[in-house]
Amino acid sequence: MRIAQVAPLYEAVPPRLYGGTERVVAHLTDALVDLGHEVTLFAAADARTDARLVAVRDQPIRLDPASLKSDLAAHLSLLHEVRRRAREFDVIHFHVDMLHFPMFEDCAAHTLTTLHGRLDLKDLAETYRRWPHYPLVSISDHQRHPLRFANWLGTVYHGMPRRLYPFSPQADGGYLAFLGRISPEKRPDRAIAIAIDAGMPLKIAAKVDNADRDYFHDVIEPLLDHPLVEFLGEIGDREKPAFLGGATALLFPIDWPEPFGLVMIEAMACGTPVVAWRCGSVPEVVDDGVSGRVVDSHAEAVAAVAEVAGYDRRAVRAVFERRYSAEAMARSYEALYARLLPETAQPLPLLAPAAVAANQPMA
Repeated sequence: MRIAQVAPLYEAVPPRLYGGTERVVAHLTDALVDLGHEVTLFAAADARTDARLVAVRDQPIRLDPASLKSDLAAHLSLLHEVRRRAREFDVIHFHVDMLHFPMFEDCAAHTLTTLHGRLDLKDLAETYRRWPHYPLVSISDHQRHPLRFANWLGTVYHGMPRRLYPFSPQADGGYLAFLGRISPEKRPDRAIAIAIDAGMPLKIAAKVDNADRDYFHDVIEPLLDHPLVEFLGEIGDREKPAFLGGATALLFPIDWPEPFGLVMIEAMACGTPVVAWRCGSVPEVVDDGVSGRVVDSHAEAVAAVAEVAGYDRRAVRAVFERRYSAEAMARSYEALYARLLPETAQPLPLLAPAAVAANQPMA
């Protein structure tokens, strides 16, 4: 198949540091190339990819030193270039939310749109009712709940290359890990409290966005003085395998409807179990009692730290291999692409979501 992958322009593909969507696009693109497809990636110029690259901006927006820049203008230029070349592809796979909807209505049936964010925002329902003919993919079944009526073609869980994060048979570091972003919904304060009450060191590797600087200074920074807590700042793929592989467990004490939670499978790839709050996609991603524990309270989380320390890390890695490899993700998308081609086209469901066979059905 001739497949276009359309990435957002905020981060590099894959990101140098923090970033989820662009990282998934990078892994999917390369895995599709490995499966023998002709793939073109539309992204910023510094993308690292096995596909053909169409560079639509000189660099990612977040790391661009220019003081004045327009992310909207950059993405409109991106979509213009995709639109200009649309006839070159059998399928155009968008990862830019719904921004392309007004521009591709005449060929919507040959597009696929993966929604990477939360869907319970005001105005979203009206938008998806206005453009019901775009086939959509969720990254967890839970993510769909606010838009059950939408044109869901399938659910495809994120995946990563098997070799990217090597397996660590032992947690040599003897610490708990928190990885991602400092923000109220990620609850680093919960992670700190859990580690202290569990009597274990906590290492925090996280970025601080400008929007969260007040929260960091007012709420989190005072907690960093505890002798068990160490703040490392933002890290990238090069540092993450050692950081996650040396941890006894990853703490994922979120307080929002997480659409997926890529860091959970990054930990599993290293063999590191996850202690995660029962929110959003967590019960789908964590095999409770095998790759980690799904908890509902601080007391349960503290108890779970001691429990998962004795887990078989090979079994944790096996969950990753079976469910979250880049190849598994690519084959699930491959099956959805086939349904969009004229010779295999089927009526797309408007009310009854159809899950990809390789993924768990929606409850």
